[in-house]
Amino acid sequence: MKKLHFSILLVIIVMMSCSFPVNESGNDDIITVTDFRGKKIALGKQAENVVCLIESALTGLYMLNQNDVITGIPAAVYEDHLYTFYSQLDRRIKDRSLTAPGNWDFVSIEQVVGLNPDLVIIWASQTEAINSLEQFGIPVYAVMLNSFDDVYKEITDFGILMGCSERADSIIQLTKNNLASINQQSYKANAKSAYFMWSQGISETSGTNSTVNELLNTAGVKNACDLKAEHVTVNIEKIYDWNPDMIVMWYNERLDPEDVLNNPLLQGIEAVMNGNVYELPQAFSCDFWTLKMQYPVWLIYGWANSINGTPDVQNEMLNKMYLQLYGTTLN
Repeated sequence: MKKLHFSILLVIIVMMSCSFPVNESGNDDIITVTDFRGKKIALGKQAENVVCLIESALTGLYMLNQNDVITGIPAAVYEDHLYTFYSQLDRRIKDRSLTAPGNWDFVSIEQVVGLNPDLVIIWASQTEAINSLEQFGIPVYAVMLNSFDDVYKEITDFGILMGCSERADSIIQLTKNNLASINQQSYKANAKSAYFMWSQGISETSGTNSTVNELLNTAGVKNACDLKAEHVTVNIEKIYDWNPDMIVMWYNERLDPEDVLNNPLLQGIEAVMNGNVYELPQAFSCDFWTLKMQYPVWLIYGWANSINGTPDVQNEMLNKMYLQLYGTTLN
């Protein structure tokens, strides 16, 4: 009977050892965060070999001074409009020697695996690539950004995973303080309305359930689009119904504010009649899926309150933000 009891106990012990993960690093201080899928990511040590396939997330890693851990980047970084800036942040990018195994639309699993990363950062919507990477046992942090709070969470989690939480907390608080300062100055009972125009054309905008809506509200203006959709296509008649005081254009290589102002279909809209059509600068400086969201907020606040500022003043503000976030100014 004693032998039977011992055998049963031995079987239970073996089963238990197979049921729970063993930390082979010998480090009991497992680093864990929960990504935007709601999945827990657990690392036995701080991430030291990171493949980041999201440009907005990559810029956050440079803000966190994590240059040395980056071993793979999105292919888009080598495009001219982004290369200009990233080549100043990383010599390897300037030399085009840093591997670029994918983008939001394609990932070379073979290249990523060949880099032997201890963490891959990728969009949560790239489910096929995520499944393939996780089958190789590679930890994947999946991202989905719908608000400023999501941006703060992303940076906070990177700080935990890479052992730079103090820096993460510092630049998040700095950004929140800058946004609060603008918002406090911009509060008005009768706020101006703004129609946000994406680069696809005048009919493409964002509704109230969007980061665009948060961007406009923080700048003290009301989103003219009262639809809930994050991205929505509307007709010209709908824009006339809203009759916005301002039109704010996302950076557009094909259209300038003058093209909107001269569009014969838009001549009866308040914003066009009063010449209040504005275009945000190139996307790198105004990316509101990063902590740089403070710069477009500042610009929109200025436009709404006729505090346009000279190009020199705008460049001064931009360089101040770059210095705070990256530790350097960028040309």
